[in-house]
Amino acid sequence: MSVVLDELVKLLALERIEENLFRGQSQDLGWGTVFGGQVLGQALSAAVQTVDPSRSVHSLNAYFLRPGDVSRPIVYDVDRIRDGKSFATRRVVAIQKGEAIFNMAASFQIREEGFEHQDEMPEAPAPESCPSDRDRYKPIAKKLPPLLRERLLAEHPFDIRVAGSPQDPFRPKKQPPHRLAWIKATGSLPDDPSLHAYLLAYASDHAFVTTALLPHGATWLSAGMQVASLDHVMWFHRPFRIDQWLLHVMDGPSASGARGLVRGRVFTQDGKLVASTAQEGVLRRHSRPEKSL
Repeated sequence: MSVVLDELVKLLALERIEENLFRGQSQDLGWGTVFGGQVLGQALSAAVQTVDPSRSVHSLNAYFLRPGDVSRPIVYDVDRIRDGKSFATRRVVAIQKGEAIFNMAASFQIREEGFEHQDEMPEAPAPESCPSDRDRYKPIAKKLPPLLRERLLAEHPFDIRVAGSPQDPFRPKKQPPHRLAWIKATGSLPDDPSLHAYLLAYASDHAFVTTALLPHGATWLSAGMQVASLDHVMWFHRPFRIDQWLLHVMDGPSASGARGLVRGRVFTQDGKLVASTAQEGVLRRHSRPEKSL
């Protein structure tokens, strides 16, 4: 396991401070606020630690309420709403400075057999043929603020490779709202399905809602652009490992009212549909950048 991946696993493990209370440290990725995927992964980690191991997460629905402060830890308060024969439900509230910054409902199920069918995986180039995120940012590195440049070019816990020819994020061309991104952890991980689930939750927030900007010739680096996640939904269908290649297939069916909606499907390299995703976020272009939502 790489050093940065090991650090992320520890970041998502959390400190238990009471029966249903957990504390997680914050990570500064250069955005100025806590990365949404971190809160999502930590919240799912907190919920998992209150559920019997015989039950696996099958869905989560989360709302981002306030920007997270990277200089402070986050407290996760888990409400054990229900434990039934087949399903268990948890509600998690993430708190900083006495205020909720995020909440999530998650449902867990015992393993059961049933009907089986799935979408077919679309054709995609092999991950090895796609440039890594670090390779994509190297040509424009000098245009970035020093801290952001350092973070983007640093070693990452995931190898993320977006299909298609690299574009200049400062001068993007308009294109359909579709994106294919290969994702894999940068090292081997333990055989813990819950760990793989909340690492995928973390990684699924990468380059997600910005898919809705593609038809408008804009990116998160465009002048005056404000991009922020509002909610994030995931359904887990089949077992998977995030230390093996996964393909996140994204499409943005709508942008309106300063919001964009993006949907996603996650496939293994051999074509198994293992998860579905959806996210809505703020997409605003200001004459002067604003901090508040």
